[in-house]
Amino acid sequence: MTISIKMAKHSWPLAQPFRISRGVKTHADTIIVTITDNEVCGIGESVPYARYKETTETVQAQISSIGNAFANISDIHHAINELAAGAAKNALDCALWDFRAKKNNQSIASKLNIPLSSLTTAQTISLGTKDAMAIEAKRLAHAPLIKVKLDANSVIDKMKAIHLAAPDSKFIIDANEAWTFTLLKDVIKQLKDFNVALIEQPLPADSDNELEHFEPCIPVCADESCHTRQDLAQLKKRYQAINIKLDKTGGLSEALALLEEAKRQGFLIMTGCMVASSLAMAPAFLIAQQADFVDLDGPLLLRDDIEFGFEFTGTKMHQPTPFIWGQTLNQTGKIATL
Repeated sequence: MTISIKMAKHSWPLAQPFRISRGVKTHADTIIVTITDNEVCGIGESVPYARYKETTETVQAQISSIGNAFANISDIHHAINELAAGAAKNALDCALWDFRAKKNNQSIASKLNIPLSSLTTAQTISLGTKDAMAIEAKRLAHAPLIKVKLDANSVIDKMKAIHLAAPDSKFIIDANEAWTFTLLKDVIKQLKDFNVALIEQPLPADSDNELEHFEPCIPVCADESCHTRQDLAQLKKRYQAINIKLDKTGGLSEALALLEEAKRQGFLIMTGCMVASSLAMAPAFLIAQQADFVDLDGPLLLRDDIEFGFEFTGTKMHQPTPFIWGQTLNQTGKIATL
């Protein structure tokens, strides 16, 4: 048996421009990996992220570096494990999980003994003017959880307007490292009055030592500061929650281990995503079954999702049958993307 690896870049047009503190994007560029033995086909998707000095070219080069033909599953598993955590390892790791599921005719959820249920995902408001963000909040006012992208400008004015537009919703603020510690201390008590339930990565990852000994009235969540289990010892002194993203952990394998260890240490768990299709969300959906906060609305930000992806009913997401990833052949048919 020869197991081969193929990959392709895919550019997903967004439904509308998506703004965060670091910039604006109109497309989501992803890498889709296929692992096949010409009988079954496993697939995985990842998002190269410039914040971590990744591009589609560097990620493809990392994938190519391990070779494209293997004699057995053990060899390919070993080669993937030699890669550093990141988008390349994520796409390969998730494709291998999918390949094994189909090869053994056992779903990944069943193998891991994770009962799957529909989940409520946060809906995201991208960074904009106060009025534009309030209009978007009013449109999403039915959502129990809304994620708000903010920079350091007009934090209280924007959140007051957003809260007035969606008074029954709870909010996650994602500053994407744009705040200072002084700003955080100045606004956090007022933000609690606006139903803010979590503040995600307010400070730059390389200066979050300022959070040590800080006792916030709203849990503070590590995103850019948290990649793998090795980060937890340092994070324990600074954060109350972590955001598990598979493009940071390097796939489902490390994400599962990070989840277990973080829960053992008492962290709140958020499951997040980059902007990508349902193929990238599928392994994260397994982690999200045990999360306190779920933010997997990436497919809703796309103009069109991948075929056989998640179904969304309002803020609820669930896996249909057939589904794109992690199922038996009976549940997927001969789905292939490359």
